Amino acid sequence: MSLVRRAIGTLIHRAYAAVREAGAITPRTPAGYRFRRLGEGAKVAFPPGAIFGEEWIEIGDHTLIGERVSLSCGMWPGADLGPDSILRIGESCSIGRGTHVVAHQSIDIGDDVFTGPYVYITDQNHVYDDPDVPIGRQWPRNNPVSIGSGSWLGAGAIVLPGTRLGRQCVVAGGAVVRGEFPDHSVVAGVPAKLVRAYDADLGWHAPGVSPLAAS
Repeated sequence: MSLVRRAIGTLIHRAYAAVREAGAITPRTPAGYRFRRLGEGAKVAFPPGAIFGEEWIEIGDHTLIGERVSLSCGMWPGADLGPDSILRIGESCSIGRGTHVVAHQSIDIGDDVFTGPYVYITDQNHVYDDPDVPIGRQWPRNNPVSIGSGSWLGAGAIVLPGTRLGRQCVVAGGAVVRGEFPDHSVVAGVPAKLVRAYDADLGWHAPGVSPLAAS
């Protein structure tokens, strides 16, 4: 009986691996042609999350979009968002499982950006200006987002509209990020604050603390 169960288990795993490979979106699959650009060697893993607005999405070469990642442009499928791309993901990125990237105006993710699972990145947020109108019925505001090349975003991080992360930044897991941070920043917390930075003379250090004092 154990041999039969083992054989069945092996078949199931092989079949699932085949389904994942067949269901992945690549530049040469029909779904891949819907993107403005899906670079050479890029892949959207199976099963995907919600994906729409592909006409305004560019994904660079050798980038891996993990399972159940949602990529969307616009408030609903079929909306006309103009002539330019809105969501741009660079080359050799790895976007972790269950991540959501929700673009309405402009989101730029540089090359070699890695994220943990379940990261949320958006350039739009609801407003609550009118106290007499339900928040969900008030017109939201957009503010472009950019994430510099070589950055790492930990699991569950949230990147809010208007965020500008420089190159080689680290975002701690669970951080809620809004604002501008220079190259080589480490940010953490809710709301996220700069906790470490790199200086050519000082090396990595906490802001306002000299390496000598920190030691």
